[in-house]
Amino acid sequence: MTDFQREDLLKPSLFAAEAKDIDVSFEFFPPKTEKMEQALWSSIRKLEPLHPGMVSVTYGAGGSTRERTHATVSRILKETDLLPAAHLTCVAATKGEIDDIAREYWDMGVRHIVALRGDMPTIGQAYAPHEQGYKNAADLVTGLKKIGDFHLSVAAYPESHPDSANPAADIDNLKRKIDNGADQAITQYFFDVDMYFRFMDRVLAAGITVPIIPGIMPVTNFAQAKNFSGRCGTSIPAWLATLFEGLDDRPEIRRHVAATVAAEQCMRLYQGGVKKFHFYTLNRSELTTTICHFLGIRPEGEIS
Repeated sequence: MTDFQREDLLKPSLFAAEAKDIDVSFEFFPPKTEKMEQALWSSIRKLEPLHPGMVSVTYGAGGSTRERTHATVSRILKETDLLPAAHLTCVAATKGEIDDIAREYWDMGVRHIVALRGDMPTIGQAYAPHEQGYKNAADLVTGLKKIGDFHLSVAAYPESHPDSANPAADIDNLKRKIDNGADQAITQYFFDVDMYFRFMDRVLAAGITVPIIPGIMPVTNFAQAKNFSGRCGTSIPAWLATLFEGLDDRPEIRRHVAATVAAEQCMRLYQGGVKKFHFYTLNRSELTTTICHFLGIRPEGEIS
């Protein structure tokens, strides 16, 4: 065995260091049925002991889940100790309608909004703002700041938004959102850690200094993830496809692979200085709990 090989064997695991300074947040979507409602609240109860910094609740394309988003946020406020962040988009609503929703959230006690341009109700339909509405997320940020001193999150795209002309235009759009008052950005999910750091180089070069929190999505159904990623502009590395080969009928192994991949992604980001992570839970708790366990985030009372 060479000295190089001995040195390699002595390197600590990615998970050997105790990462005690990590903050996490979780994203949920409003349920459509009673069964989905039960699954959501089971997940919320199981994830609550991990003490996330906030939990966000999504808003459907064209505002299609408006009432369900509101109801979920309201129940989180009333029945848990979690801090909810309500998603709000520009699509299919006037400025007055959106402002009324924002004021209602403020009166409820919601102080965190995820301000997004949003997608049109029909998949593939080109974005068009309401003629009496906010033009885009930067415009929405400006309007929300006039209503209340919300803590505002916006979206960031390490691989650029599908509608952006080029990466430079995408960074310019992010900077407008920050300059208009956004406090932080949460990224679209990605799998290539190096790409995130290259994106951050461009972000910092543009003078953007607010937190850019990486969005993490564990993959359990690879076919669905590939299909969705194609629509939102997220690339699928060849190594990820290889890992999931032959696992279509082996859900337990898929879950183990998904948790390990996402945990390693987080730890590589952590080694690069990232301390905050936003998990797209898909209203499931098991994978997110497992990944947080890897990161040293455990319910109070557990030995870590």
